[in-house]
Amino acid sequence: MLSSPDGNGGTNITGDPEHPANFGRLCSKGSALGETLGFDGRLLHPMMRAGAGLLEQTSWDAALDRVARGFREVLDRHGPDAIAFYVSGQLLTEDYYVANKLMKGFLGSGNIDTNSRLCMSSSVAGHKRAFGADTVPGCYEDLDQADLLVLTGSNAAWCHPVLHQRMVTNRRERNARIVVIDPRRTATAEDADLVLLIAPGTDGVLFSGLFTHLAAHERLDRDFIRDCTSGFAAALARARDIAPDPEAVAATCGIAVKDVITFFDWFRVTEKVVTLYSQGVNQSVQGTDKVNAIINCHLATGRIGRSGMGPFSLTGQPNAMGGREVGGLANQLAAHMDFEPESVDRSGASGRPGHGNRPGPESHGSVRCDRGWPHQGPVVMATNPAVSLPRADAMRAALRKLDLFVVSDAVASNDTIASEPHVLLPAAAWGEKDGTVTNSERRISRQRAFLVPPAEAKPDWWIVCEVAKRLGFGKAFGYRYPYEIFREHAALSGFENDGSRDFDLGGLDTVSPNAYNALAPVQWPPPAMTPPGRSGSSPMAGSTRPAAAPASCPSIRRNSRSFAPGPILISSIRGACAITGTA
Repeated sequence: MLSSPDGNGGTNITGDPEHPANFGRLCSKGSALGETLGFDGRLLHPMMRAGAGLLEQTSWDAALDRVARGFREVLDRHGPDAIAFYVSGQLLTEDYYVANKLMKGFLGSGNIDTNSRLCMSSSVAGHKRAFGADTVPGCYEDLDQADLLVLTGSNAAWCHPVLHQRMVTNRRERNARIVVIDPRRTATAEDADLVLLIAPGTDGVLFSGLFTHLAAHERLDRDFIRDCTSGFAAALARARDIAPDPEAVAATCGIAVKDVITFFDWFRVTEKVVTLYSQGVNQSVQGTDKVNAIINCHLATGRIGRSGMGPFSLTGQPNAMGGREVGGLANQLAAHMDFEPESVDRSGASGRPGHGNRPGPESHGSVRCDRGWPHQGPVVMATNPAVSLPRADAMRAALRKLDLFVVSDAVASNDTIASEPHVLLPAAAWGEKDGTVTNSERRISRQRAFLVPPAEAKPDWWIVCEVAKRLGFGKAFGYRYPYEIFREHAALSGFENDGSRDFDLGGLDTVSPNAYNALAPVQWPPPAMTPPGRSGSSPMAGSTRPAAAPASCPSIRRNSRSFAPGPILISSIRGACAITGTA
């Protein structure tokens, strides 16, 4: 987006015609952002609960001292697992990075999770099963080049309207077909060539049936299966158990057999297929199984990583991808590493004193009605769990019983703030923050501040660093500017990598302040770079990364760069055929 003064003290917001994610288009939310920049309802000063139980304005020093003192008391009384951070896709990647670094690296616990857990964790787990890492194999360009677009569990017309318009344009100009799979007839169905109103929860059966159908009609890529996958026979056997034929699929899904066959045949005869899924798949008891059932169909046909084809997860949170890159979920470390010993050692190589060596609890399981919140010192940043998490009444009751409860937010009132935090910290809002975000096609973009934070509001990364300094970790949190955080984040992703991990920003680990400020939108993985300006091409264009797969495995072409996937293991699991893999 681009901002400019409107001449009346306000701000005009327009789409950036040069940005490859939207080419100037905005949804209604983006178009209305200029109307959200007033100070009505803003939290402008630090607040602390006084003796009478009321929140009173205080200084930053007093508020931060209270947080640090409370952390020390909780640590001494209950240990590091009694402290937790619940953060948000509203944060910039630099905010996320320092919060994760403090929690896992210095307080020594895995107790940090994000509201991205509610939208993306099933997809993350599916990617890791399939590819050994949380790697999204598609790009938005594929939506323009596909001949068949399959949307399952996604009302893109409302939730991703800019991308939906690209699909509709493809249908109009190239005669691409659109299939919509959903229990409801949504606005997205209005532009579809085929609508499958399946019974809730049967997506896995439908795609298991598709897998079976493709095998029965010999539409598999045997060379790709041989060279790049393993476990194919077991996965196909499991798919046949779940959905042996179109008639069984139709009976389970509650749709007509002719519609099932039409969908299966379109997928079978169309080379360039993109399957897009969102919360209707992810937010499910068997969400991960459904993700892998979808990915299986693309792996079995070799329709992945090439132009106009592949499985594609449409992200639900604005910076969900950036948060995952820096370890924002409780079951991962920064730089797409897990809690295996070598990764714990690698991510603790900067001399962190208490690096947690095991995952923390997932946020949606954090509230137990019989015990309340299991932590005594939670910090909530830029999100409202008293509304969004399950069992909201139990959540609000538990929050009121804590030894220490801290909220960092831009607003002065919401349901979580009404649950009586001890300290309330005023955070900078959109337009006042400086850093990076990553979208659902792995594209990193700079967000540049164009407004000064009002009154005493501060960036979230600054707040975390000031608390860390008061806990004695000042040397590791002495950042003065966001680019310093970004460089450390990039360096960690490249440390001991040598092509073994897809996520690698090592070429950006010495980016200068000017180059960071001018950083053009770029997709990872970039193995090397030239400091970029604002040009129409990626600063990583033309570069290649070392292959991490057998030479016989076809490379995945991505925007004039090549990288090869690791071996993919297709295996059978409980709910549907699914995939696991090694990096």
